[in-house]
Amino acid sequence: MLKKIMGIDYGKARIGIAISDGLGMVANPVATISEKHFPSQVKAVAKTVNELKPTKIIMGLPRNMDGTEGDSATLVREFAQKLYEHTNVEIDFLDERLTTVSAHKMLSQMNVNGSKKRKGVVDTLSAVIILQNYLDKKEVL
Repeated sequence: MLKKIMGIDYGKARIGIAISDGLGMVANPVATISEKHFPSQVKAVAKTVNELKPTKIIMGLPRNMDGTEGDSATLVREFAQKLYEHTNVEIDFLDERLTTVSAHKMLSQMNVNGSKKRKGVVDTLSAVIILQNYLDKKEVL
């Protein structure tokens, strides 16, 4: 049985979404949801979850550089709880420190310049990185 895993990079204004292939080896970009209203964010992401039917969701958990969790991590956990209530799909967290920095570096290497172009893809690319990091760790275990 194929098991797709979804990766989510949650942000207050934009949410990046990625999905694995059926073998759970490669993360692929899906979309960036641009929504600032928390209940609307939950509904929009839940709709995508219900369409793609992943068996698990991996959410990036923002931590401070010293490893502690701040307000952003609390917001991600609240979002995850609401998303779970709407989808019943298991949600795990993965430390996302420096994920956005990596995404911006990749975009620079690909000559994706201009804030408008970057805003449209940086969150989805961050979700791909989060999910691929999870898939790579899973392969080693």
